[in-house]
Amino acid sequence: MTQYAFDIPTVDAGPVILRAPREDDLDALTAFMSGERSHFVGGPASRAECWGIIARILGHWALRGYGYWYIEDKQTGQPVGGCGFINREGWEEPELGWQVWDGFEGRGIAQAAARAARTHGARHFGLNGVISYIVPQNTRSIALARRLGASFERESVLLGHQCHVYRHPQEEAA
Repeated sequence: MTQYAFDIPTVDAGPVILRAPREDDLDALTAFMSGERSHFVGGPASRAECWGIIARILGHWALRGYGYWYIEDKQTGQPVGGCGFINREGWEEPELGWQVWDGFEGRGIAQAAARAARTHGARHFGLNGVISYIVPQNTRSIALARRLGASFERESVLLGHQCHVYRHPQEEAA
């Protein structure tokens, strides 16, 4: 198990777990970030840039005390995507984001991960009623946001790109 000087909790999300990114996730991340679907999340990206993505995620946890997890299939131990909170320079407020890597779509993974992350964020990080930035052309993420109970709030620009902001409902107190 990889150890850090800061805590990244592991969160049970039904068929998957949310866990800290590891350097051995690099191959799976690079495969996704070299594909067409990666353009919704800042891709395509080279292997070296993907290493930087993992480092940025870990740095976010160190700086903010919360962040983005990688999604691991419980049965296989294989990384299948990412989900969690992003609040970097240029963000208006913390965002709940998700991505499921190629070959793992359509299994409910993103929904299970996003629900678990959203609940954990509200209960442990004080992140309640967060937003999701979604590129208007990403119809699958828009559909997921709606299934999660999020509603369209406004149009925005993030890092020079047009996006829609969806507001998630407040989580009930634990």
